[in-house]
Amino acid sequence: MSLYGAARSIIGPTTRALWPIRAEGLHHVPARGPVILACNHLSNIDPLFLGVVLPRPIVFIAKKELFAEATLAQRAFTRALRAIDQVPVDRRPGQSAQESMDSSLAALAEGRVFGIFPEGSRSPDGRLYKGQTGLAWLALSSGAPVVPAALSGTRKILPAGRRIPALRRIGVRFGAPVDLSAWEGQADRARARREATEAIMVGIQRLSGQERVARFASSVKAETTSPRPPHGTAA
Repeated sequence: MSLYGAARSIIGPTTRALWPIRAEGLHHVPARGPVILACNHLSNIDPLFLGVVLPRPIVFIAKKELFAEATLAQRAFTRALRAIDQVPVDRRPGQSAQESMDSSLAALAEGRVFGIFPEGSRSPDGRLYKGQTGLAWLALSSGAPVVPAALSGTRKILPAGRRIPALRRIGVRFGAPVDLSAWEGQADRARARREATEAIMVGIQRLSGQERVARFASSVKAETTSPRPPHGTAA
């Protein structure tokens, strides 16, 4: 049994006991071959529930900060992430994610399921934010089908600042693969990537029922965390 399978055999039953999960539309995920799983993002714990309900192993991109090496605990966690093929991505402004995208392409070339949260960051308020076009580049470059997915209930399990998870019911919905044939062969065109990404986000929104926001979640978060200038001074 693989490390992923061994971990899932232990974590799966425990997760379902603590958080009853209702999964719908699993038949939309192909049983074999490359698949891109594009999901909304409400909590850091989201990958857990996708991994529990989907029979196939999922490769996710994880923020680079999780791959720390400073302490023994951090090194152990980093080894575990790499053992289950989690792909680090540098999310700082101005940093290229091409290396991570290349790793993602390699995973798809191996016929695996690649999970991605196209918003690029957790939703700050439960709404669905603008998708990053790296998702469309990956889909159009690989030709892999994109299955939209939507989680519900996870935002209240482990909101920012909470250390002990709350117990509640979770919903996971999968939809039919998004038709991206209109943009086939146009991975190098910015407009095609944006339009294809929008089509995928529409698919996610139909499953989640979330209000759409035409902005990036990271931009909204930056505004709320930036220090305000002293009263009476220019911003």
